[in-house]
Amino acid sequence: MRMVIGLAAALALGGAAQAQVPLDPKTPSILFWTPQQQSDGYRAMEKVYKAETVKRGTKVHPLPLAAKQIAPTWEHEGKAWTVDSYMAAYNVSGILVLKDGKIVLEKYGMGRRPQDRWTSFSVAKSVTSTLVGAAIQDGKIKSLSAPVTDYIPELKGSGYDGVTVRQLLMMSSGVKWNEDYVDPNSDVSRSTTLPMEPGKNSLVTYMSRLPRAHPPGTMFNYSTGETDLVGILVSNAVGKSVSEYASEKIWKPYGMDSDAIWVTDPAGHERGGCCMSLTLRDYGRVGQFILDGGKAGGKQILPPTWTIEATTPQITSGTRERGYGYFWWMPDSGAYEARGIFGQSITTYRDDRIIIVTNAAWPRATGRDLSMARNAFIKAAYEAAKGN
Repeated sequence: MRMVIGLAAALALGGAAQAQVPLDPKTPSILFWTPQQQSDGYRAMEKVYKAETVKRGTKVHPLPLAAKQIAPTWEHEGKAWTVDSYMAAYNVSGILVLKDGKIVLEKYGMGRRPQDRWTSFSVAKSVTSTLVGAAIQDGKIKSLSAPVTDYIPELKGSGYDGVTVRQLLMMSSGVKWNEDYVDPNSDVSRSTTLPMEPGKNSLVTYMSRLPRAHPPGTMFNYSTGETDLVGILVSNAVGKSVSEYASEKIWKPYGMDSDAIWVTDPAGHERGGCCMSLTLRDYGRVGQFILDGGKAGGKQILPPTWTIEATTPQITSGTRERGYGYFWWMPDSGAYEARGIFGQSITTYRDDRIIIVTNAAWPRATGRDLSMARNAFIKAAYEAAKGN
């Protein structure tokens, strides 16, 4: 099931009709970039696709070096590994491990520098769900139980009638959605091929025509379209773009070190489900912001219980994991994770206050061998940091 979900997310990005707009029409599908195209493109997505900027503020949240750094070693598949050998073997451009808000490990590969951004792929989903929390705290979204149609009225009279914001965040709307990429008539293929209509978002139009398959809240169904839909919902609720809102609620008050880049869809709307670009340390700050309970500058940005609820299993995801929260995964390790294809992740162990970030350019979007190798590294890094 995890492989299917990963492939679905990958193909949503790289199908014949892309959900983002290449600046050069000859740009190949992102699924089939060469290693050099990955290395160049992942750190400069704004040069490949149309994008907006999430502006940083004037202060930077400090991430001081811990007095003692870690150098984990581990065994995997009968071979001894170090951080350097793992990074070289799996095209890893950055690794960051924080404990109690301090850096215990930071390394770069593939010629990447600390100031270089790297694309998030689906890690952006977790930022989008966080912005829902901010909008609730601001009173712009009434509550998690508010109807989705209150904020996207074009969905009234559709399969989304009666679906709540919470159910959308759990990927459990009950609306029928097919992510079969063998079939060119699947929803995820067809939803990106619709003609643009003035004043309308073609994704919303397409999804308003989908039928109900299950009662809302009863069935997890990974839906690429619905994650982008949540970005539109947030923007409508707060009356500004999600880039502006992310800058106002997280980047400026929490103190990110760099502007972020957020790729847009054909309608010019930032994709709620994909493709932000952050520096390695800013990925760590996103994790730390959640671990700190959604506070910034002495102010509660998110509802007081939001970060616990969002990162606690809310529904069974059909995998061997503990479940799914609000665009966060719950692996069996007890951590919670934001994940993106090709090797992007933020893994947090709440009780130990340990955050592990990986950025990579895997040779394939997903795969059990790739995930297991990363899990082995994460486990070793966690154990080393915990004993530090």
